Amino acid sequence: MKKILAAHTYGNTQTNRLHAKAAKWFPVIEPILAAYGIPNDFKYLALVESGMAEGVSPKGAAGIWQFMPGTARTYGLRVNGNVDERYNLRKSTIAACKYIKEMYKGLESWTLVAAAYNVGDGRLRKQINNQNQDNYYKMRLNRETGGYVYKVISMKQIMEHPKRYGYAKPRVLLAYNGG
Repeated sequence: MKKILAAHTYGNTQTNRLHAKAAKWFPVIEPILAAYGIPNDFKYLALVESGMAEGVSPKGAAGIWQFMPGTARTYGLRVNGNVDERYNLRKSTIAACKYIKEMYKGLESWTLVAAAYNVGDGRLRKQINNQNQDNYYKMRLNRETGGYVYKVISMKQIMEHPKRYGYAKPRVLLAYNGG
């Protein structure tokens, strides 16, 4: 976790952008997570997954929550040549909540759900069965998934305690609407 925190200290300009994006997008994400009974900390998955960018991963995952096209469709998003709702913050957050809730029913651990969001539900269950271990912190996982929950925790620390990591708390800019 120390390595991850060090990689996201003040000198990393990407993290400065994440603070600004979080200030803008978290007010949309937080009430949706609450409505689905998902811990508020899951908002940090969006930052870790995509940096709140609208890019496409090398494997084809896209949008804030980095859904693959098939998974996006499974959870109610339209993805075709004309429309890609993976980029709609509200709709994709609702889809992510449905996916997260479904995984929680089987895994019964929010930590395991976060790891499964990274590696895939089926792959994580296979590792749980192969290792006869359902404690994320004791499991032997690939490098990315083994560090994933620590990335989420680190992102939360940076966002909630910015001064500790060399940041000033980002200012939220309010648009002037003439009134």
